Amino acid sequence: MPLHSCQRLSPTAVLGLWQLTETPETLWPLLPQPAAYQALMPATADAARQAQWLAGRVLIHALLPQLMAEPPTDLVVHNDATGRPWLAGNGHGLTMSLSHSGTWVAAVLSLGGRVGVDIEIIRDKAQRLAGKFLAADEWAAAQAAAADGPAHYTLLWSAKETLYKLAAQRGIIFKTQLLLGDFAPQQSGEIPATLVLAGVETRHCICYSQPAPGYVLTYCHEPAA
Repeated sequence: MPLHSCQRLSPTAVLGLWQLTETPETLWPLLPQPAAYQALMPATADAARQAQWLAGRVLIHALLPQLMAEPPTDLVVHNDATGRPWLAGNGHGLTMSLSHSGTWVAAVLSLGGRVGVDIEIIRDKAQRLAGKFLAADEWAAAQAAAADGPAHYTLLWSAKETLYKLAAQRGIIFKTQLLLGDFAPQQSGEIPATLVLAGVETRHCICYSQPAPGYVLTYCHEPAA
């Protein structure tokens, strides 16, 4: 299906969701410069992975007109050494973040600043691995607050994934450098977060919602100063 939703986060940023129903064959014609993307497609990706990869790039190109009256025609989504996507070409300082899980693809596109987004299928994996990515106080709070264990722990994992993408650095330890504050779990809301890099703590706000049954979405947008 086409673009599922587009939400304006600020005058300079948009959040887009794509519900993936297409095959790779039907997604290719939706991309500009398909030859450039054919050279970037991961060689080991199976058909499902190819569809997610392509849908993410189609989504970014679908969001561009929301921020630019006449988007440059030479823009191509690449990945840097940390795996973070970026737009090669005359991108005018555009920043972006991409995520996909199951049949959903999410993206945040911004004119500068920092962004992060993550979408996850709700499952029990995050709860089983909680001790590996949650600090002791986070784990204690989750055990006390989680009425729906898998959904709550998936939300916590997703929030840390979004903060990790915002940091855009490799080697970050989720348990000690990506910290989540107290919040009352709801269908949608905000989670206070702290990023610890080189001994310096910075404060952030992670927004969350459930865009579809069985999924959780988190994102963060911080405009350029």
